[in-house]
Amino acid sequence: MRFEAIIFDLDGTLLDTLKDLALSVNTVLRKHGQKEHPVDAYRYFVGDGIEALVKRAFAQEFVEKDEFEARVEAVKEEYGKRWADHTAPYSGVPELLDYLEERQIHKAIFSNKLHEFAVLTVEKLLPDWTFSSIIGIKPGIPRKPDPHGALLIAENIRVEPDRTVYLGDTATDMQTAAAGGFYPVGALWGFRPAEELLESGAEMLAESPLDVAELFD
Repeated sequence: MRFEAIIFDLDGTLLDTLKDLALSVNTVLRKHGQKEHPVDAYRYFVGDGIEALVKRAFAQEFVEKDEFEARVEAVKEEYGKRWADHTAPYSGVPELLDYLEERQIHKAIFSNKLHEFAVLTVEKLLPDWTFSSIIGIKPGIPRKPDPHGALLIAENIRVEPDRTVYLGDTATDMQTAAAGGFYPVGALWGFRPAEELLESGAEMLAESPLDVAELFD
């Protein structure tokens, strides 16, 4: 067996979070008299943390730092009200997690989601599986594509990066994997197209979650 562990991205890889994120931001846009975006547009707004999401959705320069921070806090508040309304695991994800658990493969999550929301969503929506680490954005953990969080995971589980799959759905994920020396696999069921993943360093594209299982045969 070549690989001994897997690190997952969360949004767009394990969980389809798009609608809840979109509705949260659209609510804040509407409150400030700005045009809402279609849910599908958020595929290109998410992936780099909540600050980047707010900047992309509002599509404006925030002259005042306080104004920007207020928008970010408002989105956090709205998301806190509805983060589990529509979010669910993608088809095939439970089967992949079962497969990995049966073979005692180390599983972990490194996400650009705020840490508290990453932990909450996993505890509520993926309660039947054990993850050695769940790391989101928090003090001391720089956002992806900095691989620091993923390297911490590899160190904690004592598996070298080149023996670890990194599965994600965006260019940011593939860049994270490459920067840390992990094996980058692009999830085609997620938010971004194959071209973006390949251009950003994906070594393999997975059409469905169970395609990833072959790496652990």
